[in-house]
Amino acid sequence: MNAPLQSFRDAAAARASTAGITVRHPARVLSATILASSLAFVDGSVVNVGLPAIGASLHADPAALQWVINAYLLPLSALLLFGGAAGDRFGRRRLLISGTVLFGVTSLCCALAPGTAVLLVARFLQGASAAMLMPNSLAILGATFQGEAKGRAVGIWAATGAAVGAAGPVLGGWLIDLGSWRGIFLINLPLAAGAILLAWRYVPQDVERRAEPLDAGGALLATFGLGALTWALTVGSSPRGWTPRLLVLGATAVVSLVLFVVVERRRGERAMMPLTLFVSRAFTGLTLLTLLLYGALGTLFVLVPYFLIEAAGYSAIAAGAALLPLPLIVAVASPYLGAIAARIGTRVPLTVGPLIVAAGFLLTLRIGTPARYWSEVFPALALLSLGLSGAVAPLTTAVLSSVDGAHTGVASGFNSAVARTGGLVATALLGSALAARGVALLSAFHTGMWLCALACIGAAASAGFLLGAPAPVGKRP
Repeated sequence: MNAPLQSFRDAAAARASTAGITVRHPARVLSATILASSLAFVDGSVVNVGLPAIGASLHADPAALQWVINAYLLPLSALLLFGGAAGDRFGRRRLLISGTVLFGVTSLCCALAPGTAVLLVARFLQGASAAMLMPNSLAILGATFQGEAKGRAVGIWAATGAAVGAAGPVLGGWLIDLGSWRGIFLINLPLAAGAILLAWRYVPQDVERRAEPLDAGGALLATFGLGALTWALTVGSSPRGWTPRLLVLGATAVVSLVLFVVVERRRGERAMMPLTLFVSRAFTGLTLLTLLLYGALGTLFVLVPYFLIEAAGYSAIAAGAALLPLPLIVAVASPYLGAIAARIGTRVPLTVGPLIVAAGFLLTLRIGTPARYWSEVFPALALLSLGLSGAVAPLTTAVLSSVDGAHTGVASGFNSAVARTGGLVATALLGSALAARGVALLSAFHTGMWLCALACIGAAASAGFLLGAPAPVGKRP
């Protein structure tokens, strides 16, 4: 990785000379953003393999296990926009460091949680801190690199994040098999310490900006709307099913989200989600693609380890290791595909990639209760990982390139929010699967994989029909 990083220095220096920004160590800036964002990536995956152990230790029912995941995803989804807007206006470096410090503290609280209630509160605060650091890590990259160097940098950022996120369950499974699920939260502490040190020393100081009021009303409406919707879907997907109260709650959630859009429209450019971002068909296509693709991936990362442990008798470390083809393939291919997409455009890779992912999901239908790894599990994950490699880096590059410089934090925050929302909704719909056992669990697993394949086909269609040669949004053509 040193050779590609070395080639970024000249591009970063050129960017600095024109933008008035001093970037003396671009490779270390990239390392800081990777370490910080890796916290959010690893915590979004490492907990999945620990669900059975957490449930047994804390006597948590399936609904509570869903909330162990969604208590993190909910604030991450709702506040990513707020975190991106705050970074644009008050300093991306400041938000990156503050979010990383808070993430480390809340990770320690998760590790020491005496019961489910404390764990869920700590997970919620973890998600809020991840919403501070994620969009600003990517926005710092957008301000540091340009052109093909940006494509390679974002490719390395995406590949490393995917690698850490998918390798986390292996280390987490090993810690669980040693006797404790609490260690899966302690592995965040050295990552946080390294990110803080690098960001403090090498990320350039923030440029002073005019302090405008942040969109607190929009943040409250988004958080309440997503929270109510998640609660309704989580309980409604359980064996208890939908009740009149849940239907009312779901309707209230929809009303809150509609009001959120109304408020954002009235605030214009002062909104945490400026609606001018949607002037471009391309940006709308990227949003739909992200929602569908990451909703499918969210289902994969929850349901596959759970199925392998509960139905196929895998150990926690074996279930985590089963996902290793994904980080290995993505880590190798994403940087190169990101650079290629910067040259040829993003429409082709963002159309073909999700179709290959869909084919990988269809291959998972061959997996039975023995779940033979090399003949059933590995081929599906390898094909899925190949398609994902062609989509992750070009998607991130496309989002950063589709907005002007003033909107990079908001756009990256919004795209990350949409990705987490996809995972949030997908996890909320898994109640019946997490409560199933035996043949019923196998049937629920196959149904989930079918739906994921359909979602990926929809993602490919969004790219194929809506992407073209996007002009920067935030500006009317």
